[in-house]
Amino acid sequence: MTPDVIGPYQKSSYSGQQGNCVEIAATANGGRAVRDSKDRTRPSLHFTATQWQSFLTGTKEEAS
Repeated sequence: MTPDVIGPYQKSSYSGQQGNCVEIAATANGGRAVRDSKDRTRPSLHFTATQWQSFLTGTKEEAS
């Protein structure tokens, strides 16, 4: 079962002016939903809180 999106979708502050970005919202189970800002009719990708934290940790390590 896909968790309900409970927060508003927000664009990253790193989004470019050409509209090539994703939007992220909180879900009822503490995870995140991610969608394409250019085509909001497509399904969102859903991640558990653990999966989302792993993603954030991995991206921070790559940026270092």
